[in-house]
Amino acid sequence: MNAAPRFSIIAAQACERPVHLRMPFRFGMATVTSAPQALVRVRIRLDDGREAEGAGAELMIPKWFDKSPGKDSDANIDDLREAVQAARAMYTATASRGSAFGHTVRCHAALLREGERAGRPPLVAGFGGALVDRAVLDALCVAMNTSFVAALNANLPGIDAALAPDLAGFAIDAFLRSLALPASIAARHTVGLLDPLVANDAANRPADSLPFTLAEVIAHYGHRYFKVKLRGNPDADIARLVAIAGVLDALPGYAVTLDGNEQFPDVAAVNAFVAQLRRTPALGRMAAATLYLEQPLAREATLAVPVRAHELPLLIDESDDTYAAWPAARACGYTGVSSKSCKGLYKSIVNAMRCAQWNAEHGASHYFLSGEDLTTQAGLALQQDLALAAALGVRHVERNGHHYVDGFAGQGAPASEQAAFSAAHPDLYEARGGNVRVNIRGGALSLRSLTGAGFATAARPDFAQMAPLAGAHRTAVAVGSTA
Repeated sequence: MNAAPRFSIIAAQACERPVHLRMPFRFGMATVTSAPQALVRVRIRLDDGREAEGAGAELMIPKWFDKSPGKDSDANIDDLREAVQAARAMYTATASRGSAFGHTVRCHAALLREGERAGRPPLVAGFGGALVDRAVLDALCVAMNTSFVAALNANLPGIDAALAPDLAGFAIDAFLRSLALPASIAARHTVGLLDPLVANDAANRPADSLPFTLAEVIAHYGHRYFKVKLRGNPDADIARLVAIAGVLDALPGYAVTLDGNEQFPDVAAVNAFVAQLRRTPALGRMAAATLYLEQPLAREATLAVPVRAHELPLLIDESDDTYAAWPAARACGYTGVSSKSCKGLYKSIVNAMRCAQWNAEHGASHYFLSGEDLTTQAGLALQQDLALAAALGVRHVERNGHHYVDGFAGQGAPASEQAAFSAAHPDLYEARGGNVRVNIRGGALSLRSLTGAGFATAARPDFAQMAPLAGAHRTAVAVGSTA
């Protein structure tokens, strides 16, 4: 293995801008119509004196990271802002040099402790570090004039078993050398709880030219993979699925994943739903095409009770809040774990390694990594998450940001920024009517332009046109010792 480059993080800037949804997005008990996007820019200095900048972005969605009833959406977003500011301060608090992953190891536990002191759950506490990590890796790739996948192949981040001791005997470098970025990845379309299915349902249509109903989405984008949000009420969910199957069954073939978003009260309700799914005649094709059920139980219960859902694989998402979560979920009967950049790119890589190790022990592809979405937006958030999931072998990834937000314009991105991303990634975006939007053809997203120097991007957001992230001086940070 080549020695991982060492560097210090000499500056970090955190900004935000509002994102307005073109239609409400309903999941679990929350309905979102707008949310701010956090953007981070860092500057690193290598041991040889070279400097480079990198960036990352993520939407700050309320009522997903923290669903406690005692906090409203504004409080949720403030907590996410504070988490970003905590990470920004902690990663730059010392002049210590380290590898990209070494900086993560240095700050990870301290950020969780700081979050606990401030009343922020682990998913929230880790959000800031996950965002800064992406910007740092982007800067490293720029400095080394290499792509994201090439950097992983050479283990330039310096990934080891420091945060996952169970991988101490795993061939980490060999795993990283095996990674490759395919030319494209299938987009799995999300059907929210309020989404219209056919023209007769299409009240309150947005004033734009984008598809609105599920039928229109399929005709426009050519999707064959779908994700359906559930309420946790078996009767209501089955009725909704029957209506959706009425649209999907017209396709020659399709695959579905189901998302419980922590809404099922207990394992008995999960099993009752799965049994009802399998015995409902109108859902014969859909039941056969269902790949897995995601996060049916509340995150607190997920790692405490054994599960089995009539052979339907179960996957954790919200419960995947620490590096210890996936092994604990496996012990409870779960066989899948989601990759989401907002939960940490290194955690996705570590969990993919665990799947590989356990499958080798199991002698079959029993454990798997999925690609899920938190409405990643056109630009850095979309590109970096796509590259991460695809490089780890995920063949279809949930994408819904392009459906609920009208491209770069829905983020308020200036025309110059839109033009820069469109020129740098002409396969992934299309410009039309003064707006640059995600380009999905035949149900797939092209990844061909994500191979340049940097973390899956050859363009950067215009930070000069953004507001500083709110709460810039409200977080006190205690820096942990270097691990």
